[in-house]
Parts: sequence; C-alpha cells; structure tokens
Amino acid sequence: MATLLSEPGLETGPAETAATAAATTTTAAPRRTRKISRERVSAHDGFLTHASGRWAKVGGTLALLSLGLYLFAGVSAAHFGGSWLGYSLGTIGALLIVWLTMLGMRKRAITPGRWSLKAWTSAHVYLGLALLVVGTLHSGFNFAWNVHTLAWALMLLVIASGMFGVWAYAVLPRALSDNRFDAGGAITEKQMIEALRSLDRQLHEAAQPLAPDDAALVETSLDEDPFAGSLVARVSGSYPNCATRRAARQLREARAFRPRTAGDPLDKVDSLLARKEAMLGRMRRHLKLKAWLQLWLYVHVPMTFALLAALSAHIVSVFFYW
Repeated sequence: MATLLSEPGLETGPAETAATAAATTTTAAPRRTRKISRERVSAHDGFLTHASGRWAKVGGTLALLSLGLYLFAGVSAAHFGGSWLGYSLGTIGALLIVWLTMLGMRKRAITPGRWSLKAWTSAHVYLGLALLVVGTLHSGFNFAWNVHTLAWALMLLVIASGMFGVWAYAVLPRALSDNRFDAGGAITEKQMIEALRSLDRQLHEAAQPLAPDDAALVETSLDEDPFAGSLVARVSGSYPNCATRRAARQLREARAFRPRTAGDPLDKVDSLLARKEAMLGRMRRHLKLKAWLQLWLYVHVPMTFALLAALSAHIVSVFFYW
C-alpha cells in the first residue's frame, strides 16, 4: 500500500483512505473457525435394504407362491416329495442351494450395477430365507432317520448360522466403532496395544519404591499376556483370572489397613492399574466383537459343504434307489 501511494499520478482522497483502512482492519481481524460436529452420520444403503428391498420382495413372493401351491394344489401329503410339485420345489431348492454357495466366489470379483456384490449379498440373504420355506415344503413334512432328513437338517443349520451372520454384520461393526471412539477421538487396535505397553512401562517405574510384596503384585500384572485366554473367554469377554484386576484389588485391600502418607507411591501405582484395567476392558471388548464377526463362519461354511454332500446323496438316492 505504501508503494502505491508513493507512485506519481496516484492520489488518494479522504474517503478512499478511510475505506482502505477499514478494509485493512477487516482483513487483519482473526477469523473465527466454526466448530464442526463429529457426529457420525451414515447414509449407507446396506445390503438388507438394497434397491428398496427388491430381493426381500422376490424372496417373499417365492415363499408365498410355494406355500400357496402346497396348500391348494391338492397333492397327497404322503407322496408329496415324489409328486410334480414336490419335484418342482426340490429342483428350485437344489438350484438355490448351489447358487447361494457361489457368494464366496462372487466376493472375489468386483462389478458394479445390478449384480454388484451388495445386490448379490442381498439376494443371498432373502433367497436363503425363502429356501427355508421351499425346502421344508418339498419334504412334505415327512421326516425320518435318513439322508433326506439329514439334508433338510443341515439346510436349517446353514440358514440359522447365516441369519446370525446377518445380525452380526448389521450390528457388530457399529459396536466396534463405538468401542474405538471416546472423548479423545478414535483409537485403533494397534494404538490400544501401544497404550498397554506404555502403561506397563510406567507401572514398572512406579513400582520401584514399593515393598517387595506390593511390587510382586504389580509384577503379576506386567507378566500378563493381554491376548491370553481360552476361546470361551475371547468370545464371552470374561476374564475372571485377570492378573491386573487381581493386583489392583489386593493392593487396595492392603492399603485400607495402612496409614495414608503424602507422596505415597501406591497412589500412582493404583491410578496406573486402574487405567490399565480400563484399557484391557476396551481391548477385550474389541477382540470379543471381532471374534463374533468371524466365529459364525466356522459353522456356516463347513455346514454348507456338508449340505452339498447330503444334497448330492439325496438326489442320487431319489433317482436311482428310491
């Protein structure tokens, strides 16, 4: 601005000078940043509601149509499986089972549009539920200790485990996210592990002035493996023999019979143990939710292969030995 005023031929009047000063003042004023809410709002169209529930309508229509034909076709229940309707429902059911097993292969391909992975998963869920009706009606409710009933029972197990998987993927990811967030923001699994290691280092230093018995209790917490535990403990999130919890409880019980002194090192140790116990709880909740997200597949996938084997035996026995 000073350079402009010193150039010949440029004159500045009082009004322009005042306007320039006002603009300078306005520019120099610090800008107030608006606080942005960190609410996590999701407009994600999930696989359950994909395309306005298109596959829910298709699956529901198939189930209702099968039920209507079963009730009004006038086929004898004693020989329903071998009737024209029984064979029709059996063929539809067998084709559905084979197609539903192809989801694992479909996950390895990336295609947008009508047959995107989300659309395929939505169809997998709702046609799988329709299979419960189609397969049961195909049996004509004639159950016995044979390979035919075995195939039906395995189908029920696969569908039931799949329903649990739908619930898991609909609910648990949000629970995982909520467990990762707190007042300080998000924290990853790696950061949880680093926080536990940092607390262990601080505990090791804080325990140096303690009496041998108290230091031994802290040592049990330091020696604890946060990932140790049985499958039941991992899935339930219950660790009744947690060394950190036991050390904190026993130190507090011992302190209750001792006089309090200023600068007592046990105060710092107790605070660190409480923080470690809280972080362990958070970490174990994280591992529990991850286990629930993965565990159902160890039932669903093997039972699917068993179903395919029983279905093959069912078809062969019907056409060649029935």
